[in-house]
Parts: sequence; C-alpha cells; structure tokens
Amino acid sequence: MERIQQWFQDYPLLQSIIKYVAIVVFVLLCIQFIRRFLKRNIENVSVRYKSQKGIEVLGYFVLAFVTILYFTGSIKDFTITLGLLSAGLAFTLQELILSIAGSVYIFIVKVYGPGDRIEINGIRGDVIDVDSIYTTMMEIGQWVESDNYTGRIVKLSNAFVFKGPVYNYSKDFPFIWDEFNLPIRYGSDIELAKSIIIEIATNILSEYTQASREQWTEVVSKYYIEDAMVEPTLAITLTDNWVKFNLRYIVDYKKRRFTKHLLHDAIRKQIEATNGKVVLASTTIELIKIPEIKIDNSNTTKQ
Repeated sequence: MERIQQWFQDYPLLQSIIKYVAIVVFVLLCIQFIRRFLKRNIENVSVRYKSQKGIEVLGYFVLAFVTILYFTGSIKDFTITLGLLSAGLAFTLQELILSIAGSVYIFIVKVYGPGDRIEINGIRGDVIDVDSIYTTMMEIGQWVESDNYTGRIVKLSNAFVFKGPVYNYSKDFPFIWDEFNLPIRYGSDIELAKSIIIEIATNILSEYTQASREQWTEVVSKYYIEDAMVEPTLAITLTDNWVKFNLRYIVDYKKRRFTKHLLHDAIRKQIEATNGKVVLASTTIELIKIPEIKIDNSNTTKQ
C-alpha cells in the first residue's frame, strides 16, 4: 500500500487521470442504471423511448461539464476554457456541431420522431431512431414499387434538417390524397360507370373519410389553410381514345397500396357484372380506309 501511495506521489498526472476515469465510469454506470430502471418501469413505448434518450443526452452534458471543470480547476478558468474550446470546436467540428444542433431542433420543434414516415434529402422511410447525431430510417421505395420497405436501414445526419425540406407523411395529419385513372370505352353507360365507382369508393374509404375529417378540422384550426374535401371525388375527361375517369380519395399513409388494390379489384368485378354496359378501354389502332393502288401498264413493251 505504501508503495502504491509513493508511486502516486511520484506520478501526480497519472493519479489525476485515474481519478478522472473513475468519475467518468461512475457517471456512465449511473446513466445505464437509470436507463434500465426506466425501461423496466415505463410501459408506454413512446414515453420510455423519449425518457431514455433524455437521460442519455443529459449524461453527455454532465460528462462534458465534469471534464472541463476537472481539468481547469475553477469556475473562472472553466468559463475561459469553455470559450476557447467552443471557438476551436466550431471551426474543426462544424458538421458534428450542426448534427447535434439538428437533434436539439428536432426534439424541441418536433419536426419528426420515431414512427413517423418522412422524406429528407431524397430518402423516404419510417423513422426508427433519433440520436444526438443521426436519424435512422427504414427505407421505402427505390426499386420496390409503392410504399414498401426495401430492407435497407439508412443513417442520415441530423444536420440535413437545416439544409432542405423535410416531408412528413404522418405529423398532425396521418392521411394522404391518392388517385388513379380508369379508361372507359366510348359507348358505355357513363352514368352507370360513375355510380359504380363512387359507390365502391364511398364504401371502402368510409373509415378513412370519417377519421380524416376530424383530423383535418384540427389542422385547419392550427394552420393558415383552407378547408378541403376529404370525400372521394370523380372527374371525367374526354380523350381521343376513351373517357378518362379520375378517382381522387384520401387514405391512411401506410395503407395506400393495399387500398388501391381493394378499389381496383372491386371496380373490376362490378364492371364485369354489367354484361357489357360498361367496358374498360385499351389502346387500339383503327384503319379507316386502305388506299387504292393503281398500276399503269400501258407503256410496257411486250417481249
């Protein structure tokens, strides 16, 4: 024991470093203990996630404060050192600081959170984690049609919230408008076709229409925006080849593909049941008249 004490007296810097490491380990253990305690005792997934992230960020600030205060030795020196350190970090770690500032901005302004579907920097996906530097997303789209997962997990710097628009599919209004076109052949019963499409759309989309109407009322009261029609609408356009029916409707942002499948399948069955009164059109080519070809043989010489 005396040798150890003598050794520490001979190497005071090493003693200081060991004390600092012990303090850091103690703080980290406290953070882990609190995180596990919250994980065991909070049932709500969202609240548990946010509380754990809050403790993690608070722990980083405590470690930074303890580190600077430990090596400066006084509050006065601490403020001077902090100023010099901030200037140096601002120059050398611009991207990192911007990412940390982005995480604070995301948390305070609530730009998005875990569970939201967003598009940022040209990447679409569901947010599965937001830490102090990165936003982690489960990617959708790309080579996969519609809004299906690709299986790739994307990590994106939080600094991108300052560099471009952030499209949020689910914040405040978790519904989106979608549409598709149906070509109906000329000569079909247009009124019957209209009634079939509107009736099917109204029945299939009734749940979304009711829920979105309530949500849209809150959006109108919160933002400067005009009221909008959330019921299915049908617009007809006459083209050179067919009557184009454009169905526009509102749907849950996570069920766009499946809902479109239900609409297409139900409309197809009802049109087939009309026994030819309503016919879906397709691209065709019609030859009106074949030009006559005349050959003059009067100038030919008989051999």
